Formats: sequence, structure tokens, C-alpha cells
Amino acid sequence: MTTAFITHRDCWKHDMGAHHPECPERLGAIQDRLIAAGLDLYLTFHDAPLAEMEQLLRAHPRSYIDSLEASSPQHGIVHVDPDTAMSPGTWQAALRAAGAGVLATDLVMKKEAPNAFCAVRPPGHHAERAKAMGFCFFNNIAVAARHATEAWGLKRVAIIDIDVHHGNGTEEIFAGDEKVLMVSTFQHPFYPYCGTENPAPNMCNVPLKAGTRGDAFREVVSEVWLPRLREYAPELIFISAGFDAHYEDDMGSLGLLESDYAWVTSQLMTVAKETAEGRIVSMLEGGYALSALARSVSAHIKVLADL
Repeated sequence: MTTAFITHRDCWKHDMGAHHPECPERLGAIQDRLIAAGLDLYLTFHDAPLAEMEQLLRAHPRSYIDSLEASSPQHGIVHVDPDTAMSPGTWQAALRAAGAGVLATDLVMKKEAPNAFCAVRPPGHHAERAKAMGFCFFNNIAVAARHATEAWGLKRVAIIDIDVHHGNGTEEIFAGDEKVLMVSTFQHPFYPYCGTENPAPNMCNVPLKAGTRGDAFREVVSEVWLPRLREYAPELIFISAGFDAHYEDDMGSLGLLESDYAWVTSQLMTVAKETAEGRIVSMLEGGYALSALARSVSAHIKVLADL
């Protein structure tokens, strides 16, 4: 079995305007790098399906889903918050992004793939139950995790968020849910300026100061994340894979490198093999310096594919 790589051309059609950092070129950079590195030969490619209403409703209320669809423009760009906008291609792309996580979950649960990476956009971890924000519309990782617990009956899943920004939407959706453990690092104080005040017991949030480098990040993973994950013993691990904590990414001020992403992926692979039959579903979140993003995703996938 090989790592599943899930994407769709519709995800390129979401456009928030000229010079917006969350651009279609992100996916092109990733795929070009995979081909240049020869990694495409070791992956199984899948088209992301459209998420179904039943699947979306596990994370978002019907009123929000309907209002988002109604906001979808026929022409031009419509802003839903100052830095989050919809174009004519956004609705379909958002459905594909959420659907990718559902398909990835099905593939690993059916043992048709040991793990999966979803190269999709728009990202999802800032989307709250009823609020689009931070470039996000549907909370893709939340839709996937709820699919794992509701459709597959899993009792414990873990969400690991390595984006430079805190996954506030994921926290809001799952706070207090005993079926989900969320562990995360994020730059703080920084957008969305939350994640440190009285988190729920199932939230393991570790804020990092601007300028934090890989050695301190690895220490947090080793001393905080891994013991908590092993104690929880997740049956499936989800990764909100944001790569904007990279040293070259000026969206934030952390200093991770490709080697750090490869290392943390390896650590999570070890835990997954111990508690979850190796099952991992990773979904693209942030990462806006195109070369650094492409190199980091390549390093991440190389470990997932056990190469």
C-alpha cells in the first residue's frame, strides 16, 4: 500500500484576489516539487469528492452552510471578513476540501492506504461552527474527524495542529468532546489571538514566542505532545498540516525547517503505529512562501510514505 494523495482541480479555482497569500499557486508548487523529487511515483492519487450535507452538518449548522452557499458570487469577489473572500469557484473548492478529508478517512479505515495527505484549499482550521475567517470556510479537519467518530465509530481521535496560527475553529468545535484530543503549537501573541485562556481538558495548546526555532519546538513535542498522545491512545491521528511556521515564511515569525517537519511527522508516525494501526490523515492548512511550502510538504510526505 502507498500513501494516498488527494486533491482536485476545483481547489485551484478558489481565488481571493491578486496578491492574496492563500493563492492557487500553492498547490502548483507542491505538485511540482513532488514530481521533481520523484515522490509522485510512490503515491496513489485520488480526486477529492464533494462533501455531502450530512458530513458538513457534523461540524457546522445548516443555517451557516446555507448562508455560505447563498454568499457565493456569480462574478467577482465577495468578502466574508477582511481577509477571507469568495469567488465563483470558492463554493465548489470548499466542498472538495472538506470532502478530501472524508475520503482520506475512508481510505485509511478500509486499509486501502496506510495514511493520506490532502493537498486542498481553502484551508479549514480557523473556521468555527458558524463563522468563516482566516481564509477558511468549512473546518476540513473537523469534518474528517467527526466522520471518523460518527461514521466509523471511533472512540478516540487526535488532531495535531502545527500551523503558525492557532486552530481556533477546531478548538471551538471540539472543546469538551471526549472523543477528540487536540494538541497544537502556535505563535503567541498572534492571530487569531486566542488558545491560551482556560482551554478545555481535551485541548493541549502550547503557545510559542516569536523567534522560536526547531530545537524548542522539538522539546515541546517530546515533553508535552507525545506523552499526552500516548496516554490518550488515539485510534486515528489527524494532522492540520500548516507549514507557515517555516523560517522563510513571513506570514509568521517562527523558525522551523523542513527537517523539523520531517522529524515531527516521524514522531507522529511512531505513535500512530503504537495506538492507531499506523492510520494518519494529514490536511494542508497554511504555508505561503511557495518554495518553503513545497519543500516542507515534500519532506512531510516522504516520511508518511516511509521513504
